[in-house]
Amino acid sequence: MSRLHKFFIYWFPIILYCLLIFIQSSYPSIKNAPELPYLDKVLHFVAYALLGILFLRAFKTSRIKNNVNLMLILSVLLSFLYGISDEIHQYFVPYRSAELMDVLADMLGAIIGVYIYQAIAAKTSAR
Repeated sequence: MSRLHKFFIYWFPIILYCLLIFIQSSYPSIKNAPELPYLDKVLHFVAYALLGILFLRAFKTSRIKNNVNLMLILSVLLSFLYGISDEIHQYFVPYRSAELMDVLADMLGAIIGVYIYQAIAAKTSAR
């Protein structure tokens, strides 16, 4: 597989997904959203679980693919740092706010998403 093909299959989705998060965060919060308890935190959790999975998926094609711990740490760390940058971004968006609990939901989502993806991948490769 060529490097360009590998980039578009594994790394470009991360760029698109981060762009999607950024664009969504650039709009004011929806005023008429359903009032479900902690829905915002669940959405953060799921969004950053997916981002962590995308990072891990991409790292499995990189030079560090044989260092599982490094791939796991980098996948969570990069997702978490993007979550922090997204909250900083939201601080400057009218009618939005930055919340520490959103960052916590982002981090927990990334950790759980990466863990589940790695567990499934390990189980699949063991067969």
